Amino acid sequence: MSRRAVVIGAGLAGMLAAAALSAVADEVVVLDRDDLPEGPEHRKGLPQGRHAHLLMAGGLAAMEDLVPGVSMRKHLLAAGAHEIPLGSGMVALTPEGWFRRWRHPGPRMLTCTRALLDWAVRGAVLDNTGVEIRRARVLELTGSRQEVTGVRLSTAAGEEELAADFVVDASGRGSRIVTWLARLGVDDVREKTVDAGLVNATRLYRTPEGAGRFPLTMVQADPYQGRPGRSGMVLPIEGDRWMVSLAGTRGGGEPPSDPDAFLRYTLDLPDPIVGRLISGAEPLTEVHVSRSTSNHRRYLEKVRCWPDRLVVLGDALATFNPAYGQGMSVAALGARELDHELRRSGLGEPGLARRVQRRAARPVEAAYAMAVSQDVWYPGTRGGSPGVADRLVTAYTRRMIRTATGSYTAASAVWDVMSMTTGPTRLLRPSTVLATLSGPPLPAAVGAPLTEDEREVLRRLDRTGR
Repeated sequence: MSRRAVVIGAGLAGMLAAAALSAVADEVVVLDRDDLPEGPEHRKGLPQGRHAHLLMAGGLAAMEDLVPGVSMRKHLLAAGAHEIPLGSGMVALTPEGWFRRWRHPGPRMLTCTRALLDWAVRGAVLDNTGVEIRRARVLELTGSRQEVTGVRLSTAAGEEELAADFVVDASGRGSRIVTWLARLGVDDVREKTVDAGLVNATRLYRTPEGAGRFPLTMVQADPYQGRPGRSGMVLPIEGDRWMVSLAGTRGGGEPPSDPDAFLRYTLDLPDPIVGRLISGAEPLTEVHVSRSTSNHRRYLEKVRCWPDRLVVLGDALATFNPAYGQGMSVAALGARELDHELRRSGLGEPGLARRVQRRAARPVEAAYAMAVSQDVWYPGTRGGSPGVADRLVTAYTRRMIRTATGSYTAASAVWDVMSMTTGPTRLLRPSTVLATLSGPPLPAAVGAPLTEDEREVLRRLDRTGR
């Protein structure tokens, strides 16, 4: 008997889930309401699509496991993505000081536009599997609270039902999964939102001549001073361009859409390095602003009676403040959990969907806790405030970050967790705890840790007189 799997959403999470399902299903149909672009172009279904996206090492490793017959790292690099070693290729000012740059490169992340990444992943999956994409809007799930049997959808030709042996909802931030489940009789979904009111503003620039190897540059927000957060970064992307993304929280930290005010904002950050760099660079676009940035968690793994044959992944399961660069990696890790269970149990085994949902919750919970633990400190944050446990964790984390500015042992632990190659328990290993309690063996860096060649690039570009 032919077995069909249906995936709702043709974004990153959906295509990776489709790749996993293609190994066990005879037919995999991906449904998306948008016309998908033929090339690496922005589409309206991604509200954060124009802003900075970082594919961490843990997420890339998951993607490597999912798409048969292709190295996603090589595929993305060939498409124009840049590879950034966290230990040596990044200049970052944290609330506790500048991170040093070490000879050891540490984990690597990829930077590119979200449009390029989605296009490259979609192409790799379609070229190496039998996955099919159809344009349709899903109206509801069919079946019962015990088992999902397909979807009811709307197309240009009208409404129809599409039967399925397995359904994955990867429809993103706008997912209607809670409503769909309620119609099936599953009405005990618990949700949690923590919203710091973050606003993103992004503009693209031509990479200045001679600056093609300038490190990714980041000035992080400080959640601990009782003031709105402000941050900015310059990261290399495809097409010899820089993406400059600013982010600020409600109450006066929001970055502007006006180009002149955009530059002023960068110069008013805790260090003006971002503004100094772009003051001599050629802008290629207007400033794009987005506000879809809250942390939202659906605790689907805790539902009493989870229907068989249904899994929810990606932003449909949880969204994170994009400032922490976790969303794409969490989506990939969730799809890998699906793949693991499918290969172990097969498509039709009872209880498979619940096991996948519980396994997918692990990377979600780690990323959500990391994001919320910082966002609750910003003034005006809605949905959460720091409690006793938050204060203890924050005290340790701040001391560890301060140590990491001058300790390779502590810095490597931070890189591993930030890149999602290990879980947060990495920060509690005896060597990390000892280093944290001992403090940084090297003095704090005075100014950005640039090479002499990089300083010359900065001096050449700087039009601010600072």
